Amino acid sequence: MRVVSEAGELGSGGCVLVPTMGALHAGHLDLVRLGARVAHDRGITGGCVVSVFVNPTQFDEKYDYDRYPRVLDEDAAKCSSAGADAVWAPTVEAVYPTPESMRDPVMPRVAYEPKLEDVARPGHFEGVCLVLRRLFELSGARAAVFGEKDWQQLQVARALVPLIGLETEIVGHPTVRDPDGMAMSSRNRFLTPKDRERGLSLSRGLLAAGREATPEAGEAALRSVLAEAGVTPDYAAVREAETLMPPPGGESIGSRVWRAVVAGRVGSVRLLDNMAWPLT
Repeated sequence: MRVVSEAGELGSGGCVLVPTMGALHAGHLDLVRLGARVAHDRGITGGCVVSVFVNPTQFDEKYDYDRYPRVLDEDAAKCSSAGADAVWAPTVEAVYPTPESMRDPVMPRVAYEPKLEDVARPGHFEGVCLVLRRLFELSGARAAVFGEKDWQQLQVARALVPLIGLETEIVGHPTVRDPDGMAMSSRNRFLTPKDRERGLSLSRGLLAAGREATPEAGEAALRSVLAEAGVTPDYAAVREAETLMPPPGGESIGSRVWRAVVAGRVGSVRLLDNMAWPLT
């Protein structure tokens, strides 16, 4: 597996980028496989490139940044098995060469209006918008693959591209789950067995929400399941899927596409999940 630190080593033909912070799990590898297929099918000469960059600007807690797993050799081996053409592991100095490059990002409305992750993690989407712009520009990405588990981040990426004058296509991949239903995450390794059982209330609550006929009833069902497990959510809501804004009064729910979203801390780990609403 080719591992590079400089964007210039990626070549000039563009690529399909899979942006990650490393500590890759099976869900990430599904993204890599999709990226490899997209690159092959569209004749993108740079192939599938997996970026591994623990981005300091999107962590609101230094403790979380410091303990984030850094296992580049393991990640590179996994990427090779999944069909990636290169792993790109830039330094902080390469991504943010000046103090100014770490400030004042262009941000779409979905990054600050919904009052979901944008409120629960102050400054997070400023960091996401900063790093995505830099990664897309440096790599010349013609497409980029994101998992649907971080639903608001996916919508931020889609809305950001036209704002910054790029044509990078954003490709989403459905959330990958463990057999017990929990959404895969690099942070799941920090859950105790007891906390993991409590954490399953997120996916169970989303399923309960999806069986309800109105957004209000869906939110109530979701919160009820969380309460039974002793989980206090940062948010538990049914929102319009693209903008993540609340349902407007008096409008038929059938006129839009909706998403149930939830996040909360279980033990030392913050979990988030989402599903289509209503479920069919």
